Amino acid sequence: MNRTSGRLANDAWEALLTAHAVMMKRFAAEDVWHGLTMREYDVLYTLSKCPEPIRPAELNRHVLLTQPALSRMVDRLVERGLVQRTPDPNDGRGVRLSLTDTGRAHQRRTGGRHAVGVARALTAALTDDDLRALEVICRKLADTTE
Repeated sequence: MNRTSGRLANDAWEALLTAHAVMMKRFAAEDVWHGLTMREYDVLYTLSKCPEPIRPAELNRHVLLTQPALSRMVDRLVERGLVQRTPDPNDGRGVRLSLTDTGRAHQRRTGGRHAVGVARALTAALTDDDLRALEVICRKLADTTE
């Protein structure tokens, strides 16, 4: 069967979403989160990649949460001592977010265990060449949508 480019694109998109859902369920079921949800870990991971505190709007661009949901989650992470708010030096009304030392340690511990699970799942299904191709494809998609 010869698929049109439009049909091929939609089939590829559906396959990507299905793979994502399957992998996320698998990762969620792993015993690596220790009191964090995967979404909370995503926030901690995103903040861990930032060399300096960031504005909430910047964080919102990198996580799959609505602004109100992210705001509530940040409140909970601050209450738990994992994230801190500091005044934005460039905006007297604004704040910046960063990990606390406890949050950074929690992210590293959880992230190390999660990385083992990711590596195990992907290397069980894909060759090194597949993994390189997947990385290139995903980076291309991310570059065209940001």
